[in-house]
Amino acid sequence: MTTALDHLEPALSVRQVLTLERVLAGEPEVVAGAAQLDRAVRWVHVAEAPDVGVMLTGGEMVLTTGVLLAGDEGAQAEYIQSLHRAEAAAVVLGLGRAFPSPPDVMRRAAERCGLPMVVLHRPFPFAELTEEVQSRLVRRKFAAVSLSEAVRTSLTGLITAGAPLQRLLDDVAQHSACPVVVTNLAHRVLATAGERPAVDDVLRDWERIARQAGGSEGDGWIRAELGGRGERWGQILLCGYRGDTATGRLLADRAAEALVLHRMLAGNSAHTWEEQSAQSLLTDLVSGVVPARQLLPRARAAGLPVNRRTFVPLVVRDGDPAELDRVLRLLGLPGIVAELADGATAVLLSLARDQDAAVLTANFAARLTETVVAAADPRTDWDDVPAGMREARHVADAVASGVLDLPAVVRLKDVHLRGLIRLLRDDPQVQSFAERELDGLLRGAGEDLLAVLRTYLATGRNKSRTAQLHHVSRPALYRRLEAIQTRLGVDLDDFEQAASVHIALLAHDAQQG
Repeated sequence: MTTALDHLEPALSVRQVLTLERVLAGEPEVVAGAAQLDRAVRWVHVAEAPDVGVMLTGGEMVLTTGVLLAGDEGAQAEYIQSLHRAEAAAVVLGLGRAFPSPPDVMRRAAERCGLPMVVLHRPFPFAELTEEVQSRLVRRKFAAVSLSEAVRTSLTGLITAGAPLQRLLDDVAQHSACPVVVTNLAHRVLATAGERPAVDDVLRDWERIARQAGGSEGDGWIRAELGGRGERWGQILLCGYRGDTATGRLLADRAAEALVLHRMLAGNSAHTWEEQSAQSLLTDLVSGVVPARQLLPRARAAGLPVNRRTFVPLVVRDGDPAELDRVLRLLGLPGIVAELADGATAVLLSLARDQDAAVLTANFAARLTETVVAAADPRTDWDDVPAGMREARHVADAVASGVLDLPAVVRLKDVHLRGLIRLLRDDPQVQSFAERELDGLLRGAGEDLLAVLRTYLATGRNKSRTAQLHHVSRPALYRRLEAIQTRLGVDLDDFEQAASVHIALLAHDAQQG
């Protein structure tokens, strides 16, 4: 891969050169091309020859007294034209015997060409300026090489240690001192790094930035393509880099090299970073640690429609994220999918306000096989989405503990008492209550009896159904129920006692789950 270092020419701008102390001593005055003072000065060249242009390669600041041009206006105009054709950075004319004042012909020609022309009103030893600029350029070149090796060594070390993508980007952001953004080819944000307020500022304006992402670099926006073997799959952007452009390109290219290597070594698919981005966003939404308002720029930059939308939080038990994403695309439903912990996958749908959320959620669930879709009530305010995600997760957890005869889409009202117990399962008093009520079955060989009790209560104390599910005869079931009542010291025909045992069993299962 060709990087910025291979063609790096650390430069000072014309404006920066004119602020050097040695130059200021010559009382410089810009007489033409003032709009082009940010041109890069790659070298300083002292030349009096009228045909100096043929000796230039571009980017030079040419210093001259014009002694061979005096009295020949045609030569003066051609001199400026030759510098323009050679792409010189600027021309500096020392006023003196040849030109006691700025020559109008040269000034007008320079203005037409957009070539910065500077005159020095006081005698000035050109050798001092040459020495000053050249030494600064050499130091910058050395600093650029050192920076390149430092960045490469740091990122390679992280990759070797198995660091995740985020750790690499954090390191790039530290070196560049600006927000770093990784996108796919559709300019959707896959990952970010940098100071959080600065990153959020970038993401808030991401739609405009994304439209310009394929354009020319400017104002510190520097990008490098991500890909290999002739295939592009994304880009990395330094957003608002404050150093010189050449060094910024160097950093971006070094970062791109590292990211490509990271992906190759991990054997990642093209969608892995997209999945990681969605997982980070949905995990933060579920946890509630990050305020929803702070997550809004990330959601928008990830491609999720957020303006005037209805949000439907879902959690699918034992769902394959890739399959769920495929179903969303098949149905044309905007949303993001990410795997959470404990075999749960979160889905956040973003629907237009005039769409029927219940019908579309049911259609989504109908496309899935052998999975349970837990849904929260739709939210129209983004700030309410985290509570909705937690509600859907709560319903999914309650379903995981064994609710029977469920609809295709399970909501909070469908999990009843079991849902409440799941919320209270970590309360010490609830734990103590469960252990006290079930003590007779929790000690010794009571697991088989506990399973029978669980089925008996879940079926509404239906003895025939319980015997059928456990593949035992009615008399055998009666004996087991008697053993359960003896061990627990309760009468399961008494509604209040049976309810107490049922609540204790739900709490026990929730704690174990």
